[in-house]
Amino acid sequence: MTTLVVATGNPGKLKEMQAYLDNSIWELTLKPPELEVEETGDTFSANAQLKASQVALAMGKWAIADDSGLEVDALNGAPGVYSARYGKTDSDRISRLLRELDNQTNRQAQFVCAVAIANPSGAIVLQSEGICRGEILHAPRGKGRFGYDPIFYVPEKLLTFAEMSPELKSSVSHRGKAFATLLPQLEKLPI
Repeated sequence: MTTLVVATGNPGKLKEMQAYLDNSIWELTLKPPELEVEETGDTFSANAQLKASQVALAMGKWAIADDSGLEVDALNGAPGVYSARYGKTDSDRISRLLRELDNQTNRQAQFVCAVAIANPSGAIVLQSEGICRGEILHAPRGKGRFGYDPIFYVPEKLLTFAEMSPELKSSVSHRGKAFATLLPQLEKLPI
């Protein structure tokens, strides 16, 4: 197995990523908590590249990073790259978003995920992006997952991300789509 350091401190994100790589030569591990990378990019792709590159350089190992977030049409794409900083907790972020949408009739939104992989010298060798369209509900539904999952509704499945099984979510989610594009390329890397 080859170790791939995940440029996150979020164990939920690590668990989701590991599920995509279960049948590969890669074993994921979290970056050390003291290794912080400031997300200064103005796109999800820029932030993913920045995090992967800096973690790979700092550790001298292969690194993977993703940056993802929610873009709400009626809010001109907000919270966007600031999705994780839209409040102190998941419930704060959800409450703020629902307040800002208030009685808005256009509830269309999308989750976006950009993934980048850097080699031990910090060079970005692979990138991909996935998008999942949906809409924002007026109140949370479902008990599972994290972040905005309880209010992000996927009409084709008649469920929020929080109501989906892990297998269903991974097949339709933004992260699932990004990894579906990335995996065939990842297997071809000269390790």
